[in-house]
Amino acid sequence: MKERTLHNLVLVLVAFMVLTLLAFLPASNYQEGWEVPAKYKTMANPMADDEDAMEIGEELYDQHCKSCHGKTGLGDGPKAAELDTPCGDFTTPEFQQQTDGELFYKTTFGRDDMPAFDKKIADDEERWMLVVYLRSFAE
Repeated sequence: MKERTLHNLVLVLVAFMVLTLLAFLPASNYQEGWEVPAKYKTMANPMADDEDAMEIGEELYDQHCKSCHGKTGLGDGPKAAELDTPCGDFTTPEFQQQTDGELFYKTTFGRDDMPAFDKKIADDEERWMLVVYLRSFAE
């Protein structure tokens, strides 16, 4: 009986350690499995060279995104802990390797806890400006 109890205790401890390790894995894998239609992947950002894009994009980010994604795009905003899905880290190479079209699609249509912004930011040009600002987190 003591052997069985010891065996069960060891199993519980191993399970606890595995779950603890999983909790500290980076959330960058959140982007995996988020299928973006091909037509969006190849879209060029029409606002990439607009001189006002960075400033307007930052204003939109502060208004709509910062509460979850954080001031510096690390996914550590005050509302992030309340979400069931990780916010992701905009500074990672995995995030920054996405095309502007992929970021535009994800911002427009959302998924899970990430809301769609096609109504809150109804102007396509403004969502493209937001993408311009998201690129600044790579620096």
